[in-house]
Amino acid sequence: MGFRHRARVLAGAALAAVLLTACSGSDAPRPAPAREDPLSGARFHVDPAGHAVQQVERWRAEGRTQEAAALQPLAARPTAVWFAGQHPDPAAAAAALVRAAAAEGSVPVLVLYNLPGRDCGQFSAGGAASPEAYRAWVGGIAAGIGDARAVVVLEPDAVPHLLEGCEQAPVDAPTRVQLLNAAVDTLARGARTSTYLDAGNSSWVGDRAELARQLEAAGVGRAAGFALNVANFETTATSTAYGRALSDRLGGAHFVVDTSRNGNGPGDTWCNPPGRALGDPPTTETGDARVDAHLWVKQPGDSDGECGRGQPPAGAWWPEQALALAAATPRISPRPAG
Repeated sequence: MGFRHRARVLAGAALAAVLLTACSGSDAPRPAPAREDPLSGARFHVDPAGHAVQQVERWRAEGRTQEAAALQPLAARPTAVWFAGQHPDPAAAAAALVRAAAAEGSVPVLVLYNLPGRDCGQFSAGGAASPEAYRAWVGGIAAGIGDARAVVVLEPDAVPHLLEGCEQAPVDAPTRVQLLNAAVDTLARGARTSTYLDAGNSSWVGDRAELARQLEAAGVGRAAGFALNVANFETTATSTAYGRALSDRLGGAHFVVDTSRNGNGPGDTWCNPPGRALGDPPTTETGDARVDAHLWVKQPGDSDGECGRGQPPAGAWWPEQALALAAATPRISPRPAG
């Protein structure tokens, strides 16, 4: 699903009126405790129902072999599977996904994106109808995962939107924080579920001390860590530096980085910028002890939104964009990364 990511620097003084008093983080960096990487050695799952995989099959059936061959290297890469309220039975969908991954010895990546008032009413507006519906929805997915090994990226944009004072119906900011905490705890029932709470991207929130406080209030201390650059284009190096500075304020918390479309760095807009390229393949070999993985959280080829230019709506598959991303990345290998 696409969603809005705006490049802005947020000043702490201007935000003081909207930050929650429940936040407990400190302005000063805290020492990093020793901890294990929960994703060490993981080989991520390639979903056979992924948009690029299905497109390659359609083009081959239609005799469009050149386009199919051009898109095949992208289709071979593991990408996250988004749960955004579209499944009539989310528990069954999650169970089927983890079962298929376990059968081949791989680890699925799920994105939970259904918080009430999602995306603060913007391109990806929607979400569960009520707090009760959201809790039940998360509980169903957690039950579907069970004790299988899985990675969950929890609610893209939700915490950065709190810093902007988002009060989108049907819930207020304190209730949003409560729901994020409840989701973290519910997912933690899975013995091998690694949950990363989304923290936006390096060009969005400039005040890392305030962001750290909000992440702590939302339960990041009970999660595996946080996620950066979801559906955005900031380079891996920039995201890692930003993440380490944020991690310093969270006692050395680990994090993951979405590298799906950051091969050429950011463009002149957050919404379907032209001239972008695929980034580093998904892997746990990141070269940084605090970066648990590079992931393709956003499925390359899924639109960010109509962007005022009549493009596909947020989250819609756009094969022409997928081809452009693949064409701009000449060194991509058809071998899936582990």
